[in-house]
Parts: sequence; C-alpha cells; structure tokens
Amino acid sequence: MKSLNISLNSLDKIKNFVGIVSNLDSEIDLISGRYVVNAKSIMGVLSLDLSKDIQMNIYNEKIFDDAKKILHDFLI
Repeated sequence: MKSLNISLNSLDKIKNFVGIVSNLDSEIDLISGRYVVNAKSIMGVLSLDLSKDIQMNIYNEKIFDDAKKILHDFLI
C-alpha cells in the first residue's frame, strides 16, 4: 500500500476524481479523520470532511506511479 495526500474542495473536482479512480485497477481508500471510504464511491467521498486534506491509500503498488501522474491535479 502506498499513500498520497489529496484535496477535493469542489463538487467538480470530486466528480472528476471519482471518474478517474473508478478506472484504476486497484482498491483505493480515502481517509479523513477516523473515517475510511471507498474512493470509487461518490456517496462515500461526499460523506467526508472535504475542508481538510484527505489521505488516499492505493493498494496495488504496480499502478502507483501511473496513478500519481493521472491524479496530479488533486495532489497536495
């Protein structure tokens, strides 16, 4: 598992983010405080406190570098 910190501070960013990660071949979790949600679930993402930075865990390390490039607009 590898982690990145991201920011999702608008509805458009959330929709774009979920659309992108849904196509990645990995389990991806988002962690905000004590809450953990599936990054591929728009309802899960919307349930997080989006005013804070969010930790993203990618479980398939083989795609980590590609995911980092694809998700560069969301990285902190």
